[in-house]
Amino acid sequence: MPENYTDPSGNTEAFRAFTETPNVAGPTETPSRIPLIVGVVVVVLVVAVVAWLALS
Repeated sequence: MPENYTDPSGNTEAFRAFTETPNVAGPTETPSRIPLIVGVVVVVLVVAVVAWLALS
């Protein structure tokens, strides 16, 4: 290890600063389902148009 490495658990102030730093990535959020719903609707419409054209 380098000589200038400071272990955050070695001193209370450094440890508190280490544990209280905000999460840069933020909380993990579930992805939106809107693109999935729009995709399903588009696929159903395309299948309906193809079936209508095939039967007419």
